[in-house]
Amino acid sequence: MSKIVVVEDDPTLRSTLALTLESHGYAVDAFEDATRLVEHVRAHEPRLVILDVMLPGLDGLTACRALRNADLDVPVLILSARSGDLDKIVGLESGADDYVTKPFSTGELLARVRAMLRRQPATQSHKLECGDLSVDLIARRVMRGDRELRLTHKEFNLLAELVRNRGVVLSRDLLLEKIWGYDFLGDSRTVDVHVRWLRQKIEPDPSLPTRIVTIRGVGYRFDG
Repeated sequence: MSKIVVVEDDPTLRSTLALTLESHGYAVDAFEDATRLVEHVRAHEPRLVILDVMLPGLDGLTACRALRNADLDVPVLILSARSGDLDKIVGLESGADDYVTKPFSTGELLARVRAMLRRQPATQSHKLECGDLSVDLIARRVMRGDRELRLTHKEFNLLAELVRNRGVVLSRDLLLEKIWGYDFLGDSRTVDVHVRWLRQKIEPDPSLPTRIVTIRGVGYRFDG
C-alpha cells in the first residue's frame, strides 16, 4: 500500500483529499502545516507528498526546497490557487515534480497521483523504525532499544505486516489471510492471541497498549 503525505491547511479540503485517496487504496498521513515535514518524510518514507503552497508558518515552496536540501527525493505534487505560468515555473524550480491549480477535479488529481507513482517504482527499506522499535525484514530481527526480542515466526510476520501499514486499520480476516494463508482452518481469534503475545513483548504497558491498537469490531492498527 502506497503511503501519501497530504499537507493542506484547509480542514475541509484536507479531509476530502485524505478520504478520496484512502478510498482508492492509498494510506494517507494528513497535516495542516509543514513544520515537521522533513522529519516525517525521513522517518516514514512516503511515495508521494501533496503540498499546498499557502500554508501557515512554513509555506509550501519553502517546505519543498527543504525536502530537496535534505536530499529527500520523494516526489512532490504542488497544489495552488495561483495558475500563472510564472507561479508554475517557481513551483517546479523549487523542486516540485508536478503542479495542480485549484479548483481541480478528483479525477485529475487521481490521474496525476497515479502517473507520478508509476514514474517512481515502489521501494521499501528492509529496516522499519518506530520509536525504539526496529524491525529488520531481511535478518528477521526485532530490536527494542538495544535489546533483541525473541519472536516466533508468526509473531514476526504479524508485526512486520502491522508496521508496514502503520496508521492503517487491518481487519482480522485480512491479517489471517496474509499471515496464515487462505487455507488456514482456524478462525480470527488466532490473530487476537498472537496480538496479545506481541503486546507482551513490544508494549511499555501491555494492559494499556499504545502501539498495537484495537479497533473494535474491525481489527488492529499499528500506531508505533
